[in-house]
Amino acid sequence: MKRQIFIGDVQGCVEPLKRLLDKLNFDPSSDRLRFAGDLVNRGGQSLETLRLVYSLRKSTMTVLGNHDLHLLAFAQTYPKVRKRNREFEQILAASDGGELMTWLRAQPMFWKSDKKRLAMVHAGVDPRWGPLQAEARSAQVERALSKFPDQYFAHMYGDRPERWKPGQPTKASLRSITNVLTRMRFCNRKGRLNFDSKGSPEQMPKGFRPWFDFLHPDWKDWTLIFGHWSTLGVFQNDRVVGLDSGCVWGGALTALVIYPDQDASARSLIAVDCSC
Repeated sequence: MKRQIFIGDVQGCVEPLKRLLDKLNFDPSSDRLRFAGDLVNRGGQSLETLRLVYSLRKSTMTVLGNHDLHLLAFAQTYPKVRKRNREFEQILAASDGGELMTWLRAQPMFWKSDKKRLAMVHAGVDPRWGPLQAEARSAQVERALSKFPDQYFAHMYGDRPERWKPGQPTKASLRSITNVLTRMRFCNRKGRLNFDSKGSPEQMPKGFRPWFDFLHPDWKDWTLIFGHWSTLGVFQNDRVVGLDSGCVWGGALTALVIYPDQDASARSLIAVDCSC
């Protein structure tokens, strides 16, 4: 049995990550480290961040966030990109860049432990999805990333369809699932997404609420961990824990620690200040 350590959005801020791991006394031989996505972009040290996480890969994983997918899409089309990104270009130019990208692309969109009743996603889950449905929908995107990345990335960007529906054409379905897992903040009971607001729940658009207000009943007795929402900050209720405390914006980098031989209620939050 090992400590389960979950860390919020790093976004290329490697120095706070190093300090947080030191503060945690992280031991790769006995702990398990899990990132809530967005390892890269904006912090200026994306290459160094990927190298650090990759060096710990035997005891570490991440779910993919929207910025991680943006890096993978950038790599897929480089050098014919719409907009330059120096952090991404530094990764692609590095001697170990290909190895890092291969590892990143193999990471899941969603993670869960049925035994521990723990799950993790970057942004959120559709109100109509329980743990099994979230895993199945995530697997669709993971297969696309593995089998036909060119087609997937060509149609990944966009706010529509506004919600996922069974029987959607493949391109629309994959985009909808991706938006749910990596971009959502506000939705309605039927799973319709709203991207007009990136603010706190106090600024929610009319007719919408934070996605976790509509969790499917099958999430009862689970702890669902997520990142992505820096204006929400660290957030906890009886079923979810949000860990994006805005490190890249000068906030903090936060870890949720769940201790061995105990259930998810036996947990603590540990953070370090950021000046990324």
